Amino acid sequence: MPKPELLQHLAETFSEKIPFNKYIGLEFTELDRECCKVCIDHKPELVGNFVHGILHGGVIASAIDVAGGAMAAVGLMERNPESHPQELLDKLSKLGTIDLRVDFVRPGRGTRFETSARILRTGNKVAVVRMELHNEQRTLIAVGTGTYLVG
Repeated sequence: MPKPELLQHLAETFSEKIPFNKYIGLEFTELDRECCKVCIDHKPELVGNFVHGILHGGVIASAIDVAGGAMAAVGLMERNPESHPQELLDKLSKLGTIDLRVDFVRPGRGTRFETSARILRTGNKVAVVRMELHNEQRTLIAVGTGTYLVG
């Protein structure tokens, strides 16, 4: 299992070092071997439908992708527990999204949104992750499946 300080560093990197993620306000609330949870607060800059004040689909897809990528990184760490920290960082720096499918099942109405992600499979080269985004009332807004390069 990855060390808690390494997981914390990973969450901070995804939320603070990537300018777009920081701009939209992605906040990691959970990251462990089982699940990743990323939250985002609704704000005017993130509206896609100005008539109804609905969260932009690109922001939804981004939140889903970030949670999926973080879980893929956790899967990579799990598969390489004995790796030297620098070797692990080199592998993590090559992590990338190969394919992302997002199904928007309801409009993005709400004040706070939470994306959760779980690994479906991690292999030597590819990880597959399932994600969901809900609003503060636990209404399902979107689901996603991501394939990530991990090796």
